[in-house]
Amino acid sequence: MKYYENWPPRLRSNLNLMPCLFRRIAAPDDKMKYYENLAPLFERIRIPDDKMKYYENLAEMYVGDDVSPDFYGWVFPKYDHVAVGTGTVVNKTAIKQYQQATRDRSKVKTEGGKIIRVEAHPIPEHPRPNRCKGRVALVGDAAGYVTKCSGEGIYFAAKSGRMAAEAIVAQSANGTKMVGESAFREYLDKFDRKYWTSYKVLDILQKVFYRSNPAREAFVELCEDDYVQKMTFDSYLYKTVVPGNPIDDFKLLVKTVQSLVRANALRTGEGINVSFGSKSEKDRVKVV
Repeated sequence: MKYYENWPPRLRSNLNLMPCLFRRIAAPDDKMKYYENLAPLFERIRIPDDKMKYYENLAEMYVGDDVSPDFYGWVFPKYDHVAVGTGTVVNKTAIKQYQQATRDRSKVKTEGGKIIRVEAHPIPEHPRPNRCKGRVALVGDAAGYVTKCSGEGIYFAAKSGRMAAEAIVAQSANGTKMVGESAFREYLDKFDRKYWTSYKVLDILQKVFYRSNPAREAFVELCEDDYVQKMTFDSYLYKTVVPGNPIDDFKLLVKTVQSLVRANALRTGEGINVSFGSKSEKDRVKVV
């Protein structure tokens, strides 16, 4: 029996949401270019209080081909429950398999829990090339403002909406005259100047570190570095790539290359060991 066959009828009806995960978004241009969406699936699970205490100040992320070939699995604490899920762009038909693997990874800490809700919806991860025409402009998910690598979009949705509104107010002289496309072009130029680097860096990180288990192992190893943690925290806090120390940046580049080479050297005919936040042998998972 597949794990989702144990869902109550109301939750099983949410499987009807699955077709939307495969929907492609058409860009509003003559070439009708299509962009794939990230397909996430997650379950809200109410777990016992003693297990919920473990997640009071902690969120978990899992990486590996078993949970996703190009994204990550997660356990995020909510007010009185946890959200357990995963996502993928390249192999949407296996999303239930990846979700089961994520559940298996977190089984010890979530067993005894009750599924209270199942959610699935497409997430656009590619900023649209044409985001305004005439007196219409796109913001948030409609504009494709979800970041690669992390899948964050709430902040950028709110920020882009605010920027668009500010551009309209400025060019309309506080609502005393009609505005046209130039107002939205101003908003787009401002948004791109401020955040283009962030999107590009995260896109590169996903392509480099999410492509294989050895690359993910290198990523986990790099995340133990204090400088990486500081730069990551500051960049996440300010929602933009913060300038670093040139010397430390060069050292980080060398460490990145070394980690990638070392991780690839771990490949054997029997598989590789992938660690998740710990170097101890008991916390290592073999991926074949």
